[in-house]
Amino acid sequence: MISEFRSFIARGNVIDLAVGIIIGGAFTGIVNSLVNDVVMPVVGVIIGGFDFSNYFIPLNDRVTAATLEAAKAQGAVFAYGKFLTVVLNFLILAWIIFLMVKAVNRIRAMDDKKSAEAAPAAPPPADVQLLTEIRDLLKSR
Repeated sequence: MISEFRSFIARGNVIDLAVGIIIGGAFTGIVNSLVNDVVMPVVGVIIGGFDFSNYFIPLNDRVTAATLEAAKAQGAVFAYGKFLTVVLNFLILAWIIFLMVKAVNRIRAMDDKKSAEAAPAAPPPADVQLLTEIRDLLKSR
């Protein structure tokens, strides 16, 4: 059982997955900072300085607070602003990943084109060469 476990862990897919999760965790911090510190303030200025995170609807009469955290302490609230923020964060993250994949695909296409230009054309298989020679001989007669 230990040797099976060792071979399972040593597989390339498991290691690649672990590296991807670690990189994804680090990338999450970058994207969160981009969204919260760069994009959301700009969006707030464009729409008039509003902060989505404090948008809520009180679900009872006891909630009178102006901020979401204070309102939650007073009672139940429908915090749609936080949901809008999360949806916007997701869309921004999806757009960034789309642009990254597009850039990587463009780089790969350039590399494939360079390697295709650099590689000489492979000779046809022997049977095709033989048939070509027979055809050429029959044409010349």
